[in-house]
Amino acid sequence: MRPRKELDRKHQIFNLKSNLRPRPKQYSISDLLLRFVMAGQSRKWMILVATIWIQAFTGTNFDFSAYSTEMKRVLGISQVQLNYLAVASDMGKAFGWSSGLALTYFPLWVVLFMAAFMGLFGYGIQWLVIRNVISLPYMLVFCLCLLAGCSICWFNTVCFVLCIKNFPANRALALSLTVSYNGVSAALYGLAGDAINASSSSLYLLLNSLVPLIISIAALVPILRQPPVDPLSPEAVRSDSIMFLLLNVLAVLTGVYLLIFGSNATDSTTARLLFGGAIFLLVFPLCVPGVVYARHWFHHTVHSSFQLGGSGFILVDDDDLELHKRLLSREASFNDRNGSLSDDASEYKMGSQKCIDEDSARCCEKMIGKDQLVILGEEHPAQVLVRRWDFWLYYVAYFCGGTIGLVYSNNLGQIAQSLGESSNTALLLTLYSSFSFFGRLLSAAPDYVRAKMYFARTGWLAIALLPTPIAFFLLAGLGNSMALRAGTALIGLSSGFIFAAAVSVTSELFGPNSVGVNHNILITNIPIGSLVYGVLAAIVYDANAGKGLKLSFADSVVCMGRQCYFLTFVWWGCLSILGLASSLLLFLRTKHAYDAFERNRALAEASQES
Repeated sequence: MRPRKELDRKHQIFNLKSNLRPRPKQYSISDLLLRFVMAGQSRKWMILVATIWIQAFTGTNFDFSAYSTEMKRVLGISQVQLNYLAVASDMGKAFGWSSGLALTYFPLWVVLFMAAFMGLFGYGIQWLVIRNVISLPYMLVFCLCLLAGCSICWFNTVCFVLCIKNFPANRALALSLTVSYNGVSAALYGLAGDAINASSSSLYLLLNSLVPLIISIAALVPILRQPPVDPLSPEAVRSDSIMFLLLNVLAVLTGVYLLIFGSNATDSTTARLLFGGAIFLLVFPLCVPGVVYARHWFHHTVHSSFQLGGSGFILVDDDDLELHKRLLSREASFNDRNGSLSDDASEYKMGSQKCIDEDSARCCEKMIGKDQLVILGEEHPAQVLVRRWDFWLYYVAYFCGGTIGLVYSNNLGQIAQSLGESSNTALLLTLYSSFSFFGRLLSAAPDYVRAKMYFARTGWLAIALLPTPIAFFLLAGLGNSMALRAGTALIGLSSGFIFAAAVSVTSELFGPNSVGVNHNILITNIPIGSLVYGVLAAIVYDANAGKGLKLSFADSVVCMGRQCYFLTFVWWGCLSILGLASSLLLFLRTKHAYDAFERNRALAEASQES
């Protein structure tokens, strides 16, 4: 009996120890799904941060003014020939379609590195030329500028695809945020140049060639680990919108930091500290994935025990693409009941609005009503797009607005030199870059204030064009140091808004699925404008080189005095007024379509709530 009792007691002790031993946690299917969703959300925000890095360091065309004077001296070329090099850099945007073609054959990360190596060779060989390591004919330098400009467009395409793919419900917010960081490139490269060697203008070319490649390597892991994209609930869309709001606040802090400290470095040590602070502000958004993961964990483990009231702060509730589809279907049913207009291209309903009372119609009403856009989101292929009045009004507004601002930044080095402000070129570049950044951030305002105050995006575009003519007439009228700084800030603010808002405007007016092709057609105005406006400025510059103070370096001539750019500023100011008038006409022609879109969106939300 004793051995039997002893054996039973040992079994009891063994079972007790087994119960006390920690066992591996068993996860339910819902727990595993939650963990998967949290990991996907975290990776999505890491991709956004990687896109911000790419944009922040690939706006390399904005620092052309920092080394253009040295390039002119080394090559021994005239102002007109120097302008052609700036045109070549902008002409790379005309080949933006090639990046979309490459994406049909290669993965996204391969296209990213193709862009990085284009910039490496384009800017790297220019650095060797400006350092007198090698000597190249002018036409080869022109081709290098073209290659470098093309790399910028390829980087932008990669960023657009990442934002649209990973943030389908908030793509407008993602695009405006990431594109805005492209405006701080000049300020960042200025700080980096001061931290390494403030006296070397050729250093910008070396940084332009190497830094984008390094950033591409850093962004490779998030791009390779993209999460699957699932439809988001209205609550998740609101949550993402609030996250975008926080990121925009952080972006504003970054812009203010660069504006205040971007050109205040007195020595290399101070510049390194300031550059380190800028890098910290760019790395800080990496905390967002951790916040997202922690918030989901808190909601799953703690929040379920409490009842918290919902916030009344509403940003963007629904996916814009879904709203476009609802609007199209509602308009289609309305037209079926009341009789819709048809034409040869019936597949693409472009019906123009007839005048109700033709006898009392005036000329301006006919201009507004002719071939008027009826609904938003309607797909326009290229052959239909170029026959639209609205497209050409939009094209002229961009051509006489944002493009002039870009050409102004390309000539900023010579403008500062002619006014005796050569020592402040870095300050002016930082000023333009920072206010361009703020303008790009402001392009997201329509999406944030839509619930409180709805206004057509084309109306915001017209408002954004107002500072440009004011700035040019200020520069022409005063021509002093304060006017130069104020004008540079206003032009940067205006052009930055236009550059960032253009993708959303193109998507809304001419269809979200055709935005890639249509936007590349739109930005063909950039190389055309760069050529026309730049040649105009160069001819005036060279013509006045012999009238005022004339300086010669090697075979190049430097013009000094207000007269060097006075007539150019007057012409640019008049052309920007033409762009403003075109944008106002576009607003009047599209206002009713935006109003109809907003009414349908409100009806769709009301039907969902009921």
